[in-house]
Amino acid sequence: MKVHVLQHVPFEGIGSMASWLSALDASITYSRFYESVDLLDPAGLDLVIVMGGPMSINDKAVFAWLVEEKSFYAVQFKRDLPITGICLGAQLIASALGARVYPTSAREIG
Repeated sequence: MKVHVLQHVPFEGIGSMASWLSALDASITYSRFYESVDLLDPAGLDLVIVMGGPMSINDKAVFAWLVEEKSFYAVQFKRDLPITGICLGAQLIASALGARVYPTSAREIG
């Protein structure tokens, strides 16, 4: 199994998913947006995991790469590539699928 993780900040890693993926003998690669905004060619991947971060999908003016990243997901959904998202990752997936993403009235942490 080939898994690619998109990581937006260094402190948002895959946590306990690491042991699950290890048990599946998965090969894991990373795109670390805090180092480079280059997206990997998804050919041959079995799963993409999109991690979180303190930014919002609506912060495109500050984090211009969010637009390209969201477009990447929209294309991969059409190719039936499994993608799962945590926090910001879930926002990106929802937005790529056409959902409106907006702040809540209550602060959420964790």
